[in-house]
Amino acid sequence: MKRNRTSLAVVFFASLVALCLLLSLACESKPNSEYTITASADAPTSVLGASGSTFIAPLMDKWAAAYHQTHPKVEINYRPIGSGGGIEEMKQGYLSFGASDAPLSDDQIKDLRRPIIQVPASAGPVCIVYNLSSLSVPLKLSAKSLSDIYLGNVINWEDPEIAKDNPGVKLPKGAIIVVHRSDGSGTTNIFTSYLSKVNHYWQWRVGQGLSVSWPIGLGTEGSKALLAMVRQTPGTIGYIELSYAKHDGAPVASIQNQAGHFVQPSSASAAAAIAASSDALAKDVRTPIVDPPTAAADAYPISGLTFILIPKDRTDVAQQETVKDFIAFALSSGQDSAEELSYAKLPETVKKQGQALLNQLTANGQPLK
Repeated sequence: MKRNRTSLAVVFFASLVALCLLLSLACESKPNSEYTITASADAPTSVLGASGSTFIAPLMDKWAAAYHQTHPKVEINYRPIGSGGGIEEMKQGYLSFGASDAPLSDDQIKDLRRPIIQVPASAGPVCIVYNLSSLSVPLKLSAKSLSDIYLGNVINWEDPEIAKDNPGVKLPKGAIIVVHRSDGSGTTNIFTSYLSKVNHYWQWRVGQGLSVSWPIGLGTEGSKALLAMVRQTPGTIGYIELSYAKHDGAPVASIQNQAGHFVQPSSASAAAAIAASSDALAKDVRTPIVDPPTAAADAYPISGLTFILIPKDRTDVAQQETVKDFIAFALSSGQDSAEELSYAKLPETVKKQGQALLNQLTANGQPLK
């Protein structure tokens, strides 16, 4: 037994010596330059890292693919982690650009490590999705009904408030299960901005923002997870971007606007909300466009803009020029993709505001080309 162990040890040692010798000979037989790893001819020369809003993610993916077709050396890696996550990564200086459905206030911008610009890039509706299999027509909800559901004042689908919104419709029995986003979400900011405007108690009790202290409900992170929870749980109600709802085939509610009309979320009804806010947007493009005035008869009342956040100056000239060119593309021909994915095209006035903001970008303190 002992002799066998010794033999095995000798064989192992001899094999190890032989392997080392072969490796040594291989290294000596070829110059070191042949071991240098060279980049593939197809490798991108510029990679833009971005993150933020889930609201704009489907459109951002479309823009990135279209831009890559005409600029094959540029890759855009966008991660839909929520507006709050994108803002935080912008603060840390990790991103080429971020995206948020909640524009930063002047005080918030002052807290950043470096100045940024906020370019309006897209707009669209936040829709109310629900799981009521027995309902054969779209659910209708007034501002009062919707805010009371999220306040916990209306807890049953047969409540008189909901019945008033849906005359002649047999509503299902059962409790209302409220679902909301638990992460920092621009979609939440648009939705809670609307609730704050239409319900004074909500404004005082809860307020608006990327995240709020919800009176009731189940929380989940991300739009896809929220939609999955609604789809899997009868009696639920939640809020989400229209592009996600349409892709999944989820039913969406008609929401009553100030004109008294129950309006379905769509590219056209969101565009009507933007048009109704044109004067306010001209003064400050960050102005919320929720709950437009009575004159906007066709406007969907829970609509919002998405903003691209870009460091105003950076040392990498090529990267800054590429970011500027990509966002300029999104503001121009990129808008043609908006309606295909249930977003609203930006009006010319807002696009011009965005282009003027892009022209403020610099690199090493110098204007870009």
